[in-house]
Amino acid sequence: MKRILIAASLCGAFALAQAAGFSLSSPEIKAGGTIPKSFEFNGFGCSGDNRSPTLQWSGAPAGTKSYAVTVYDPDAPTGSGWWHWMVIDIPAGTNELAAGAGAVDSKTLPPGARQVRIDFGVRGWGGVCPPPGDRPHRYRFTVYALKVDKLDVPADATAALTGFMINANALGKASFTATYGRPK
Repeated sequence: MKRILIAASLCGAFALAQAAGFSLSSPEIKAGGTIPKSFEFNGFGCSGDNRSPTLQWSGAPAGTKSYAVTVYDPDAPTGSGWWHWMVIDIPAGTNELAAGAGAVDSKTLPPGARQVRIDFGVRGWGGVCPPPGDRPHRYRFTVYALKVDKLDVPADATAALTGFMINANALGKASFTATYGRPK
């Protein structure tokens, strides 16, 4: 049984539960609400500002040494979803990412934090941009409390590899989901 649990844990078969008291919010995007157009991508037929929202968190589990933030669309018609943002190595004393911190050349990320290459092919925020006429897509905003100061991933790591390392080192997570759609 022990071998099965270890193997299942390594394969990510168990979802990390929301940590009690750990919460994530945004003053610009309400949980369960609709994402404003300013957070839409600018390209591929989308014409938003491609600006990342303010994200704020509190109540991290004891032993937290750093954070990671991800934004993921499980409804993207790819077979594997779509990564819109990944920030890792956020120092433990941080409890917010400012609006616009996801710019590719960001000067407002906390010292030491780094952005990971997402599915748009850049290290930065890639705004919401579902295909026109699709039902509104769900976007999961998640902050992870990690047990390490820095994730051991190379500078050119994929979102999948980084996601694996985030989950392997997570003490807890807090999430909210909002939606966005475009008319046909």
